[in-house]
Formats: sequence, C-alpha cells, structure tokens
Amino acid sequence: MARKTLSILGAISAVAFMAAQPNKPSYLYVWAGDGDGKASDFLGVIDATPSSPHYGEIVASAPTGTVGSHPHHTEAELGPNGHLLANGFRAARTWLFDLTNPLKPNVVTSFGDLAGFSHPHTYVRMSNGHVLTTYQYKATAGDMSAHHMSTPMTGMISMSDTLTHTTGGLVEIDESGRLIRSASATDPAFGQMPIYPYSVLPIPSIDRAISTTTDMNEGDTLSTAEWVQFWRLSDLKLLRSIALMPGPRGDEHKFTGEPRLLPRGKSVYIHTFNCGLYLIQNIKDPNPTATFVMSFEGKNCGVPILAGHYWLQTVPEAHAVVAMDIADPMHPREVSRVKFSDDEGPHWLSIDRTGTRVVMNSSGSEANRLYIINLDPKNGRLTLDENFRDKSSTTPGVAMTGKTWPHGFTGKAIPHGTVFSR
Repeated sequence: MARKTLSILGAISAVAFMAAQPNKPSYLYVWAGDGDGKASDFLGVIDATPSSPHYGEIVASAPTGTVGSHPHHTEAELGPNGHLLANGFRAARTWLFDLTNPLKPNVVTSFGDLAGFSHPHTYVRMSNGHVLTTYQYKATAGDMSAHHMSTPMTGMISMSDTLTHTTGGLVEIDESGRLIRSASATDPAFGQMPIYPYSVLPIPSIDRAISTTTDMNEGDTLSTAEWVQFWRLSDLKLLRSIALMPGPRGDEHKFTGEPRLLPRGKSVYIHTFNCGLYLIQNIKDPNPTATFVMSFEGKNCGVPILAGHYWLQTVPEAHAVVAMDIADPMHPREVSRVKFSDDEGPHWLSIDRTGTRVVMNSSGSEANRLYIINLDPKNGRLTLDENFRDKSSTTPGVAMTGKTWPHGFTGKAIPHGTVFSR
C-alpha cells in the first residue's frame, strides 16, 4: 500500500510540475564547433519557449577560446545547479559552463587529464554531488598534440595521431575536476586487450555501475567493443566483464553504447552502435546476463533516451526516431516514429524535465539542423514540432549553419550535445 501511495503521489507531483510551469522560459543549450576548424568552439543558447515570438532563435553564446577540440558529449541533462559539463573529445578536455542566467552563459573552468587517464566522454551526476565519468584512454605523452586542436571537424571523430591507445577507466570527481577516486578498466581475464570506457550508468540502490566500451577513434579498426563491465560503485572495484553475443545478423553486439536503467530498477537496456538492443539482468549477481532483444535498421544508431516505459532510438539508416513500448522488456513493440528527409542522420537525443519534448540533432545535412519532437507520455506517440523552425523556412528544424552567433561566429556550426534548460 505504501508503494502504491508513493506512486500516486509521484504521478500527481509530475502533473503538478508540468501544470505549474506552462509559461516558464525554455532554452536549448547547444555545444558546437566550427566545421572549418578555424574559430573557437562555443556553447550556444536558443529560445525554446513555444509561446515566444523568438521561438527557435539564437539568443546567446559563449566561446571557449579553443579551436577544433571537437565538441562532443555533454551531460544528458542540465545539472540541478544550472551547470553543464561538456567534452572537447579531440582535445581530451572538459569545460564546465554556468547557465544559471541563460542569456549570459560563461565558462567556469576547464580541465584535462585526471588520475592518469585522458579523453573523457560521459558525465553522470550522482546524488552525493559527485560526477562519475568515463575516460577512454590511459594518458600518454602526446595526447594533447597540436593537430588534435586544429583538424577540421567532421560528423565523426577522426584522430590522425599514431599513438597506440591503451585501456582507460572510470573517474569520480566533483564538477570542477577535483579527483575523488578512480579505477582502471583493465580486466586480467582479457590479458593485454585494451578496453575503452564509453558510457556509464551508476545504480546506487544496489551499489553497482555498468559501463560500455566503444572507442571513439574511428581509425581504430581492430576494436569491436562488444564488452560490458560491472563495477562496485562505492569503491569503483571492477567486478566482471562480459561480451554481448551476436544477434541473427551476426554483428548487432558490436560497439556497446548507452546503458539505461529500466523503470523497475532491476534491469538495464544497452544499445549498440550496430543497432542492437540488449537486456542486462541479474546485475548484482556474480554472473550477470545479457540477452539480445531486437535490432533496428542498419548501423550507426545514435544516442537513445528512456521516457517512462518508452524507448526512443535514433535510426540514421531509416532517417527516423523510433518510439518503442518496453513495458515487456523482452518483447518491445514499435508505437510511433518520426521520419526526416533522406539527408538527415538523427543522432543525439535529450528530453526536457516534463518528459514531453525531445531535442534531436542531425549529423547528415549541410545545415546541421536541430529539431524538437513532441512525445505523448500516455501512448508514446511522436510528432514533429512544426513551429520550431527558421523564420524564412517552410519546413521544421533550426539550422546551425549560416547563422550569426552573438560572440561573432558566422561559419558552419556543427552541434552535438544539446540539452534543455530546467
């Protein structure tokens, strides 16, 4: 009865939250760089208030002073203190932005290698105020060489150096980069095989964390990255590493991506960049299990999100975002999809605090557009926000290219991590 009461109260609170803020200003924070690799990387701010006369317009920006770092992942959502962590992956560097005043974004600090590791990728804030991060590689002299900072940007990360990267690890920090603890992802069971932590999911209720292992260096043609690692969260002790098994196509298990805790808190979905979807169970047991559930069309499936019992997946091959009802995790069923033009490659997704609006960036078109997708939490139906568009356009979507940003940049902006204000 107590659980049922809490569930009802939670639902009432969610409804009250959405109802209480219908006119609260909303913004999108866009982590972007110059496609020509000549101007500073920057954090841009776009008006995302549907009722605003400036809906979809650029309202502020803050340059980092660094060129060609390849702005990549940010946190999946804005921190509760109005701060946002973002990595410039090629530069192996993290920036911390203060967005408490959306119209005056600024850089608080930045930091590089920590605990002997380099190239941070994913940041997850925990209830204790710390941030759990993945660092892909062991730090090596030369990781910060100049060509990392000046190579023109592309949709993928191409690292031209000849360094042989070795296994990275997990690093727990405060948001300014102060080290709390760290641990290598090296697993003696694998011998000298390198493992490159990609994303991580802390599960404090059972003192566990799960990490994935895709190498962001597209020049690494040897790593197949089918590994999932299990850690004790309290001291970052690596407990076990397992390999995902192939699905019917034979390669769905490769390039493990984003882990998401399912609604009951006892199992996890992990997507792969080869468009597989796997169910991880018995997480706290000595022998956790991984079961192939399904695959999506093609390869290069990007960042998914979990909204209630709906799984939203970017599927570039289909030029679509797909919504799956996962109330039965072993038998998900498609309930909706939004299709885009054939020059669009949906990649990044992030959802707002109401659970009803999703931002998507596309890595396909020359315009480098952002889109807002509306999600009906009752049935999982997705609809494109037709009003989020450039003033002169007849189609939805806001282009990043060809705009003048407040800090003076006017070139080809390539966005990646993009999140809503709180």
